[in-house]
Amino acid sequence: MPERDIPVSSSFAVPASAWWWRAVRSSGPGGQNVNKVASRVELRIDLGRLVLNPEARVRLEALVRNRRDADGHLLVTSQRTRDQGRNLDDAIDKVRGLLALALIAPRARRPTRATKASVERRLVRKKEDAARKKKRARVRPDPD
Repeated sequence: MPERDIPVSSSFAVPASAWWWRAVRSSGPGGQNVNKVASRVELRIDLGRLVLNPEARVRLEALVRNRRDADGHLLVTSQRTRDQGRNLDDAIDKVRGLLALALIAPRARRPTRATKASVERRLVRKKEDAARKKKRARVRPDPD
């Protein structure tokens, strides 16, 4: 299968020079065939070659923190099917999903005020807790 750019969005694609793959023996389905055919796909991406804005790069680094190989490349594997080509397509889809998540900027949180009812509930709970804890105190004899 010829290497090609991996389109992620209308404005971003992983260049063909930034990724490569190899096939290895799978531990997945295949019966005796699994011992003869290399159908598992390991797809590696050099994240340094991707042109991303700084915010998207930070989000991507957080997403792939545990998916790196010894050289620091993103490592994605697939052994879902018995077919090497379909496993490569599956690994590419996984990469697309990760990068698409990194490209989406999260919505800014708009701080809101606590409602009057929630403040009231919190104060009632605090008074109940204080009363419960006060009952735990040591009993002191009356000075009479």
